[in-house]
Amino acid sequence: MLNLPQPALEFFVDLSVTVDKPQEVGQTVHGMRRLIPILGGQAQGQGWTARVLPGGADFQLIVTPRLAELDARYVLETDAGDLIYVQNRAVRVAPPELTARLIRGEPVDPQLIYFRCSPSFETASPALGWISERLFIGTGARHPDRVEMKLFAVA
Repeated sequence: MLNLPQPALEFFVDLSVTVDKPQEVGQTVHGMRRLIPILGGQAQGQGWTARVLPGGADFQLIVTPRLAELDARYVLETDAGDLIYVQNRAVRVAPPELTARLIRGEPVDPQLIYFRCSPSFETASPALGWISERLFIGTGARHPDRVEMKLFAVA
């Protein structure tokens, strides 16, 4: 047996990302394409805060009636003025009737939906450069007007 360190999770940030109504592209050769514009939001880490800048989007591919692959891209501005580019890939799995409720903008209990993500970060800030050198994972929930996530660094 190899003597290797076991990964642990360290809290990084709670995110609340406000979103606009979905833009349905329609059924393509790869699946149902949908784009969700990002309007803003807030981030709260240990000892720091940030705001989600408007202008990003969540590019979604509905693979099956149960499975959605998500690819959100947006920018955070920290309370110190540093900018962080976020690319957050996620998988959301739910029974088709719950997915239909989400699409209609109805509330759904987050415990009934599997929503896991693997964000990556880029920044020009020397103080925050370490976030580009770590793996992160998280869990999330879709609400009618926002997406909430809890992200962890893999230690």
